[in-house]
Formats: sequence, structure tokens, C-alpha cells
Amino acid sequence: MGHSPLASTRTPPTAALSPSISAVQKRTLIVLLVSQILSGVGLAAGVTVAGLLAGQMLHNTSLSGLPIALLTAGSAGAAVAIGRVSQRLGRRPGLAAGYLTGALGGAGVVVAAALGSPALLFVSLFLYGAGTTSNLQARYAGADLAAPHQRARATSTVIVATTAGGIAGPLLATPAGHLATALHLPELTGLFLLSTVTFTLAALTLLLWLRPDPLVLARTLPAAPDEGASVHSPARPGPGLLVGVVVLAISQLVMVAVMTMTPIHMHAHGFGTAASGLVIALHTGSMYLPSPLAGRLVDRFGATAMSVVTAGTLLAAGVVAALAPGHSFTLITLALVLLGVGWSFGLVTGTAIVTNSTPLATRAKVQGLVDVAIAVAGAVGGLASGILVAITSYPILAVLCAVLAFVAAPVVIVAARKGPAHASPTQSGRKTSETCHAPAAR
Repeated sequence: MGHSPLASTRTPPTAALSPSISAVQKRTLIVLLVSQILSGVGLAAGVTVAGLLAGQMLHNTSLSGLPIALLTAGSAGAAVAIGRVSQRLGRRPGLAAGYLTGALGGAGVVVAAALGSPALLFVSLFLYGAGTTSNLQARYAGADLAAPHQRARATSTVIVATTAGGIAGPLLATPAGHLATALHLPELTGLFLLSTVTFTLAALTLLLWLRPDPLVLARTLPAAPDEGASVHSPARPGPGLLVGVVVLAISQLVMVAVMTMTPIHMHAHGFGTAASGLVIALHTGSMYLPSPLAGRLVDRFGATAMSVVTAGTLLAAGVVAALAPGHSFTLITLALVLLGVGWSFGLVTGTAIVTNSTPLATRAKVQGLVDVAIAVAGAVGGLASGILVAITSYPILAVLCAVLAFVAAPVVIVAARKGPAHASPTQSGRKTSETCHAPAAR
């Protein structure tokens, strides 16, 4: 009986990476780790204070989800641009350009708040999204030189590095606010000041030290002609690509929707910025810390199994958030931690499917388009969450997100079973034709 193309992301290597390529891969991961730590601080600003800043400037909490929607919409546009630049010139210029654009957006947010200009705030948040896109797309760079059976782990290694900055960012909300006040700026702009600096440093790190460029080098290495390709064309993605997009998009939509409104929900029940910042810090940590575990589980048990685990974790997060009393810091924190873990599982699982379903010749471009879908899903979640909570309530939003995650699991399973039959990837020495995998390590 044949195996689903999503049954496993393991591919028995028929050749090992040469020592020189292995050394370059290790150096690449180290440079990416440093840039991710720096840019992780930038992610925190948009999550922690963007909604509060917009609500303060607009005097309308129903639009508190708009900043996240604009930020993620900007991420969508940046994903296309970064993907195309990376396809033509390599990962280094593409990712660095995204970080520098994000830094420009962060500076714009500070100016907008100082001038009291909502229009400039919205434009700046749109630009700021480019920095978050670079942080997300860096995971693909980690897998460019990895053997197929190690791609999920390589991806997760890059993702987990965001933890340090992601946790530090929200915890720095209060001291950064004091810095902003000392500079005669609105207190809530403090994190954006910090993010402008860290995004710039992340860009410089990549420009100076991400050499050789992993994607450019990967194209010079011998690889099987049908690596990651459709059975019909070596230049076209395999049939697993759509499933990977579904996993990524649902995970992003649910995570952004619940996360965006949690600080607003907490403030409505008397919690201050420090409390909501701590919850977001723990949530951010849970988004990235489990990544290595997720990578190993995907490589070990396969994408279909991990897609179901992802859906179950997001379902649990939604249920806990819906049932948690507004004054319960503990239960709200638990819900956000589960939400982060579910997103982490979804990101690693979906990324593994997408990478293994895409041929090297068009990989960066397709990955950029995939991240557009992720950004659009986040934008929809961010914008709809504010409107929905204004009309109904935070628990209703959480329940709807839980239902959406629950429905996604059988969709992935059905799609996987409809894929063409393939030989078991565990049969060592036999060529695998799985459309979601490269047939041999480089």
C-alpha cells in the first residue's frame, strides 16, 4: 500500500554534504541566528504596543486590530519583493532590504505618534511589516544548504533564535517607554525606537557576514533534476505545496487574531502594560522555543501527523482563551502559550512541506508567494479580530478560531490521502519519488 506524499518529510540521503559545504552551512546558521535575535525585538513592538498606540491616537478601540492588519499587509507586499530579489540576487540582499525597510517603518511610527498623524502611522506600519517578513523568510535561508532529511531541523534552528529578541522586546516595553518619555516622545513609541535600531543591525549582520550566499551556493551544487518538482515538470512545485500553504495560513490567522486582541482584552479588565507585555513575552517564547522539537517531530513522524498535532494545539488554545475569566492572568497566559506552541508546530510543518514541494530553480520566488498567503491570513485575522470583538466578545473570537483550527485537520488529512502513492521513505537504498522530498542530499 502506497504512502502519502505528506506521510513523512524524511528522505534517506544517498550522498553526504561535503565537509566544505557543511562548514558553510554551520556558518550560515550562526549568522542567521544573530540576525534573528536582533530582529526578534522588532517583532515584539508591533504585537505589544501597536494596537494600544492606534487606539490611543484614534480614540476607538474597535480599530485596535487595524495596525496588525496593516503590518501584515505590508508583510505580504514585502514577501513578494524579498522573494523576487532573493531569487535573482540571493538571500543576503533580499533579507537585508526587508530589514532596512522595516527600520524605516519603525522610525516613521515614532514620527507619526509625535506629530499625532494617523495617516503617517498607517503608512509606517505598512513599511514596518517588511522587517517582520525578513525575520520569517530567514527560515528558508537556513534550509538552502541542508540535506533534505534535515531541512525541518535546520528551519527550526533559525526560527528558535527569534526567541531571545521576541521575549526581550515585550519585557523592554516599560524601560523603552521611559526612554521615549525622556526624549519627549509618546511613551508607546519606545519599542519602535528600539526596533528601528535592531532591524538596522540585523540588516548589517547579513550584509557583512552572510557570505557565501546560501541560495546562490546551493544552485551551484549537484542535485537530482526532479528535486522538489512536480512529476509533470521539474520547474513546477509538487502537489503538496497547497497543503503546506493551508497549514501555514490557518496557523497564522488563528494566532494573529487571538494574540492581537489579548492585550486589549487584558487592559479592559484592569491589567497594565507590564502585565500584557509579560503575557506577550511568554507567548512569543512559546512561538519559537518549541521549534527544534517541532523540527525533529516533523523529520521523525511526518507532516500529516504534525498537521493534526498543530490543529489540536490551536484548538486547545482557543478553548482555554474562551473559558478564561477576564481577571485570570494564569489562564490567559496558558491560552497564549498554547497558541504560540500551535503556531510553532504549524510554521515548521508547513515550511517543511513547502520547501520539499518546490524545485530549487524557483524556490525563493515560490516561498515569497507562500509568505504572501501567510501575511494575508494574518492581516485578515488582525483586522477581523478587532471588529469581531467590538461586535461580540473576546471569548467568541477565541471559539471561532478554535473551530477554524479544528476544521483544518481533516482537510489536510484528506488532501494527503489524495496524493499519488509513493514508495516508503524508510526503505534505505531505494530511490524515493515522493513529490514533497528531494530524492537525495546534496
